[in-house]
Amino acid sequence: MTDPGALAEKLGQRMAGRLAGLRVVRGRELACEVRVGDALRLAEILRADFGAELRLMAAADRRADAGRFEVYYLFAHPRENWFLQAVTLLPADNPTISSLGTFHHPASLFEREIHDLFGIVPLDHPDPRPLVRHGFWPEDFFPLRKDAGTRDFRDDGRPFPFTEVGGEGVYEIPVGPVHAGVIEPGHFRFSVVGETIIDMKARLYWTHKGTEKLFEGRLPADGVALAERVSGDTTVGHALAFCQALESAAGVAEPDRARHLRVVLLELERLYNHVADFGMIANDTGFAVAHSHCFRIRERLLRLNKRVTGHRLLRGGVVPGGVRVDLPRDLDLVGEVEAALRDFDEIVALSLRNTLVMDRLEGTGRLTTRTARDHGVLGYVARASGLDADARRDHPFAAHRALRFRVPVFESGDVKARALVRVEEARESVALIRQAVEGLPPGPLAASLPPLPAWEPAFGMVEGWRGAILHWVMADGDGRLHRVKIVDPSFLNWRPLSYALLKNIVPDFPLCNKSFNQSYSGNDL
Repeated sequence: MTDPGALAEKLGQRMAGRLAGLRVVRGRELACEVRVGDALRLAEILRADFGAELRLMAAADRRADAGRFEVYYLFAHPRENWFLQAVTLLPADNPTISSLGTFHHPASLFEREIHDLFGIVPLDHPDPRPLVRHGFWPEDFFPLRKDAGTRDFRDDGRPFPFTEVGGEGVYEIPVGPVHAGVIEPGHFRFSVVGETIIDMKARLYWTHKGTEKLFEGRLPADGVALAERVSGDTTVGHALAFCQALESAAGVAEPDRARHLRVVLLELERLYNHVADFGMIANDTGFAVAHSHCFRIRERLLRLNKRVTGHRLLRGGVVPGGVRVDLPRDLDLVGEVEAALRDFDEIVALSLRNTLVMDRLEGTGRLTTRTARDHGVLGYVARASGLDADARRDHPFAAHRALRFRVPVFESGDVKARALVRVEEARESVALIRQAVEGLPPGPLAASLPPLPAWEPAFGMVEGWRGAILHWVMADGDGRLHRVKIVDPSFLNWRPLSYALLKNIVPDFPLCNKSFNQSYSGNDL
């Protein structure tokens, strides 16, 4: 394990005076200031010499109290559990940053988002098209600026500038943004020859809700209910990441009993989602029986969730400093989840023996390891494509450091691999719940948090059921939330779907899309 002090000394030498205030903060986290033109050099050195990669970029409007904008870069080592947070200070009148887009694809997405929401221009960006904003937004409207106010504008029907793919026999199939069934909106434009997909472009942000803006001015504890609703199927993941960010900022550790109970809640959430997803993948092959039984098991797990927290989606379970509720004394939680898993295993075995199902899953929607790595893909999508990454192991939180579990990794990158990762993770979730319950120590459920220090950013990272979730927070001088930045894994995982679809046929799009199963809401903040 790298010593943070030695790491800071070595990094300072490699950057040769280009960093200001390089120091160790909060245990294994480093902090510094980097000049506008030196952020790319910092990213290059962190990757080449230290093996760390960019995980988040966040902007903050501090013109009112400091006369400037700020852009933060959060880097993480994949296995050694240390972080570096660097800040670039920008003038209020003409804020620009040097783009990292050609060096690291996720950076290009963060930079486009920052440009759309703050008006901070990434110079020499390889793809300066809007990401969040639609064409009818006023040119001078940047909603996360503190003086943005309210504006009256309407959709004027202006089309988004898609790049058309031409050629003999090539035609386009538009899908969405309105879809059949209960589903959020997203627009997918396919270029096909016959039924073979040669390109797919997605347009998201039809449900951009201003979620991050809604955090501003709230008391920290009042932000939990909003965090729980970032993506409804990831209540615990987002609430836990947000609470961990508050606890890090306040310098407070949750009690041991709360750590174990947080593991229980997080794995209950992972379990019911993975069971449901396997059923929906089977359904998109036409095997409706497996889908029906998986949703029967999901319903059983949702009712179990309600017995644990009083809410089917586990809302209200996680609070700043710990958890709100203890396990009911009359509930055999371990017995319940193990019985549900046995039921699920029967459906999995039945599905995997079905040659028609396997014919649809094997080789369909293949995402290569290189493409997954280049796009910074997270969660089960990454692990199905050969990327061995899981924040529970690599950046332990809650009680995961004391628990034993396996991170399942597959190499093929197809729909089959993404289904099997879910199956294996469901089994590991049940094993983790058993360990957490059997090792549940006595003690309080939560610790109290003091007021957050002003203008000192902190973050929380959680391995949600879709992948790693980040919440980055900064409080103002009154202890209220000044800025909250959220990274749901869907922000990085949506784009590689286009690559997984290449050379597949149009009828396989629903199957590939379901195997990714990204959140519109978690992306369209």
